[in-house]
Amino acid sequence: MSTPPYCNSLSKYSRLKTRVVNIGNTPVGGEHPIRVQSMTTTDTMDVEATVEQSIRMIDAGCEYVRITAPSIKEAKKLADIKSKLSKRGYNTPLVADIHFTPNAAEIAAGIVEKVRVNPGNYADKKKFETIDYTDESYEIELKRIRERFTPLIKLCKENNVAMRIGTNHGSLSDRILSRYGDTPLGMVESAMEFIQICEDNDYFDIVLSMKASNAQVMVQAYRMLTKTMLKKGMNYPLHLGVTEAGEGEDGRIKSAIGIGALLEDGIGDTIRVSLTEEPEYEIPVAQTLVNRYNNRQNHSLIKGIQADQLPYDPFQYKKRESKAVLNIGYKNVPRVVADLSNEEEIDLQILEAVGYIYQEKLDKWKINDLACDYIFVGNKTIDISLPGTLKVICQASNWVDQPNTFPLFDLKSYQTANNKSSKLNIVTVEASDILDNKLDIDNSVVLVFETANTHGMAEQRRMFIETELNHITNPVIIKRNYNNLSVDEFQLFSAADMGPLLLDGFGDGIWIQQQNCTSVKKVNETAFGILQGTRTRISKTEYISCPSCGRTLFDLQETTQKIRARTDHLKGVKIGIMGCIVNGPGEMADADYGYVGTGVGKITLYKGQEVVEKNVPEDKAVDALINLIRDNGDWVEND
Repeated sequence: MSTPPYCNSLSKYSRLKTRVVNIGNTPVGGEHPIRVQSMTTTDTMDVEATVEQSIRMIDAGCEYVRITAPSIKEAKKLADIKSKLSKRGYNTPLVADIHFTPNAAEIAAGIVEKVRVNPGNYADKKKFETIDYTDESYEIELKRIRERFTPLIKLCKENNVAMRIGTNHGSLSDRILSRYGDTPLGMVESAMEFIQICEDNDYFDIVLSMKASNAQVMVQAYRMLTKTMLKKGMNYPLHLGVTEAGEGEDGRIKSAIGIGALLEDGIGDTIRVSLTEEPEYEIPVAQTLVNRYNNRQNHSLIKGIQADQLPYDPFQYKKRESKAVLNIGYKNVPRVVADLSNEEEIDLQILEAVGYIYQEKLDKWKINDLACDYIFVGNKTIDISLPGTLKVICQASNWVDQPNTFPLFDLKSYQTANNKSSKLNIVTVEASDILDNKLDIDNSVVLVFETANTHGMAEQRRMFIETELNHITNPVIIKRNYNNLSVDEFQLFSAADMGPLLLDGFGDGIWIQQQNCTSVKKVNETAFGILQGTRTRISKTEYISCPSCGRTLFDLQETTQKIRARTDHLKGVKIGIMGCIVNGPGEMADADYGYVGTGVGKITLYKGQEVVEKNVPEDKAVDALINLIRDNGDWVEND
């Protein structure tokens, strides 16, 4: 079998073998466990606060502590922080986070175990200017960067300090943007320029990252990076993360989608889950994701696929072409099936949990933005009237041909059944049904892909590949079953299982069945959260909020909650909430509106990447943001 384009295998779990990079007493890469890390949110100048927070992070399981060092004065404080941690018995490696200042990086390289630089900011320009470079003028810029970057490389080499070359989608330099555009390719090329300078100096203690707040861009960039590394004979460890993922459930789901998509294919040596919360809360989320792959290699066999047979492009999103069956497939948004088969009774309370609220006084239904499209009732009967937009799936053995009710078959029973719907038949299939047999189905069929394989995402992906190779265009609903998980495990696992398929353009709907995990309401919200996180169905406001750090100029958690309270009804609007100018217009690259700290108590508002209003007092800034959204026609009243 030929090698897949970006990982060891698309069908058998196998970690991508990378070189070992020593970071203090905690090496990364090779056969070492996938490491978990986070970043302090305190002011680095406040040594005591930074030490205390670092200890809380380490006690929670953090294996690398990253601390911002935006200038020389903060870089010097790293020595005090390290000393105080050591005196209290904590020797976890420290990572200095550098953006613009080479001098700060060079000081940090004499103190900490690892330095992180961002090629888009370090010794490069970011003014959102398009420059028409000739090959000669481009090389002159590279020479200038080489001169600024080489002293840091030499210091790291002398001091046995590792380096993360951390490329962020939102902070690509004007030089890279002018030549490659705002693309995953641009992210990879930016990193490769810095890697080349390192290798020219015989320095190889490098970790790489390709972060973006858009999980789709993030996954494509890492895949493209690994493909490029494999082609060039490189094997640097990879740090994974969805940057500015946000807070709460949305941040967890989006992180699990992006990080999970790569871990599923054996990519990743260390991860950080970037949440707008205290950093110690990030660690259990990251550990839950990582621990899931400890014994993944023991999964059941999945039929292989040769790289040259791939019928889709893993580096570029394109929705799988499918025909429409009722409102499923073709250009319809992915549908959500709510599984109510385990409920004692299907009543108004259960329907409210999946988005349908009966207003008794008005005798009408209110349908919210997270209303499922179908309910599966199993063998149950429904004794109440349903809203006209809601459709019902029941077991074929119980099915009676009536409006908005459709039968569920397995493949064998469908092929032998006499009683079928003329409009829509739901047919569940497993891998063996598709990989070992020719599907005999007609244009009324919507397939449901099920799997019990521990490596289920890969098995379902293999099923999609087979339908593409055999030109089967019936719509497909992705179904997964979960039992006896905590709420956090349920949300993270379902996002990591279903999200990667949606990112590759697969799936016309999702169906999550669970027992002893969480509530019907939470399952429904999670399904819509996965679709939102993959940007395949937008049903609510998206918040691109940074996780805070020592550069932050206001209380990010409190401010994010204030903005969310006022704007969470603005379906489809993307709002960036950034603590400082470093993470400002760049990291919220595709946000519609931006709220960025630019001074103590001062906020700058953006429309896209354009500054609209500078130095707004913090106590008036949320109102000013609402007025900006209103002035641009994106405001609707919350009823």
